Amino acid sequence: MREIRSRPSALRIIAGIILGIVIGFFVFFGITLVLGAMNIPISMQFAENLFSLIVFIISMIVCIALVLWLVWTTPPTESEQEEESQ
Repeated sequence: MREIRSRPSALRIIAGIILGIVIGFFVFFGITLVLGAMNIPISMQFAENLFSLIVFIISMIVCIALVLWLVWTTPPTESEQEEESQ
């Protein structure tokens, strides 16, 4: 039978969002490094900034969603005091 899990605490959700943002920055810089090495020509300054913005937003959304999914599906660790009291 499937065990019903409680919702993660607000602190774990906030920590997941912050970690997702940090990881998203690194993923974005990695993607732009790879795209910069491929020498993709974009002639207009606005189009270049718009392309970077789209890549940035996608990397942030994906990373935050993945970290929050991990927070939601991973059970919290139990302290030794809780185990001893039971």
